[in-house]
Amino acid sequence: MTRAVNRLERTQLLERPVADVFAFYSDAANLEAITPPFLRFRILTPTPIAMRAGTRIEYALSLHGVPVRWRTLITRWEPGVCFVDEQESGPYALWRHTHTFEPRGNSTLMRDVVDYREPFGALGQLAHVLVVRRLLDRIFDYRRDATGHLLGRAGRSLSAAIEASTRLVDEARA
Repeated sequence: MTRAVNRLERTQLLERPVADVFAFYSDAANLEAITPPFLRFRILTPTPIAMRAGTRIEYALSLHGVPVRWRTLITRWEPGVCFVDEQESGPYALWRHTHTFEPRGNSTLMRDVVDYREPFGALGQLAHVLVVRRLLDRIFDYRRDATGHLLGRAGRSLSAAIEASTRLVDEARA
């Protein structure tokens, strides 16, 4: 019997054109700026990373003090529209993260949809209820807030947002 797939969804309106928002998310190095510092997230793949279908990215992070390695594969790449990353190895039995970008005038409606399932059968299901669901909510709430801070203000250039994201990463590591 296959367990149901869990789904996390976030939608956010950013005061930037799709080209800017997609460019920000296309740069894997920006993941560090929008990931909570408590995860101690690092990209292990040498940067810059050429993003396209077939690109693999390796990460390291810490979950409750336990080191975790994670590798994702970009399985779909439509510049300015969407991309999908899927876990090849890591903490989940299934992880499929779809990022979509829709123009709304001079703004962008960005959607994250993550379909995931924990390993270990009933024990994984229990972990989902007790820990994982809340942890993912916390991570994606932080991601939403950091993205809004970096890209959401009218009048800021993308380069200023990227510089600010670099400062956030440096501060988190200090």
